[in-house]
Amino acid sequence: MPFERISIELTRLCNKGCRFCYNGSNRHGDTLWTVEEVIDFVNDCQKAGTRAVSFGGGEPLQYPGCFDVLHALKGKLFRSMTTNGLLLKGNALKALIAAEPDKVHVSLHFPDNQAEVRRVLQQVHMLAEYGVKSGVNLLVARSQLTEASAAAALLRDRGIGNDRIVYLPMRGNDTPSASEVARVAGNLPFQSMTCINHCHASPRFCSIGWDKRVAWCSYTTARRQLPSLTAEGLRQAMQGLGLEECRPQRPAIALNELTR
Repeated sequence: MPFERISIELTRLCNKGCRFCYNGSNRHGDTLWTVEEVIDFVNDCQKAGTRAVSFGGGEPLQYPGCFDVLHALKGKLFRSMTTNGLLLKGNALKALIAAEPDKVHVSLHFPDNQAEVRRVLQQVHMLAEYGVKSGVNLLVARSQLTEASAAAALLRDRGIGNDRIVYLPMRGNDTPSASEVARVAGNLPFQSMTCINHCHASPRFCSIGWDKRVAWCSYTTARRQLPSLTAEGLRQAMQGLGLEECRPQRPAIALNELTR
């Protein structure tokens, strides 16, 4: 059975470089993907039955050829992107609008930072005004449940409801419980990871890293190199691959102690 949805880290380069990043993306990050490889790989997966691809990183807008990839795949399958939003301006914004992605989510990593909350709120509304379906990926850490709740309430109050917010529990450390995430979401129906209650793999989804290694999710350390950049190569790499649960690797660090 083909994977219905795939996620590709286009690069590990990121102009934000948060210390808690699950794949260690930073301002000096790299990628092993060429533009042609991404396009050919996704096209082959689409022909095999994949219906949606999401692009992340790192920061996908810092990947050379990001817009070429979006243009080349237009109309073939659902194309979404997650961005930190720092480049959503000027020529990059114009190029993104012209590429007509099917959905763009802007990450809100620091709900205690009012400048970031206001920026993300403005950018999501701006994208919608340009005709791009948009939303927010809100990072929820146990040490900042009050701040996350306030940011989420503001988003909902300003017209960005839970149907447009993905509540992402911090992984690795400072991880909230499912009930704590639900409270941040206003105890209303909400979107989150399928593994919010317990670690498990989805047979419909897999993650492909910037280094062409595959995994059942973006956070697990259980990974395997693609033997070929094809749908069959993906099937082979995922066959029998385990799933290591993401666990704390170091003492928990409060979000407001991390470098922005």
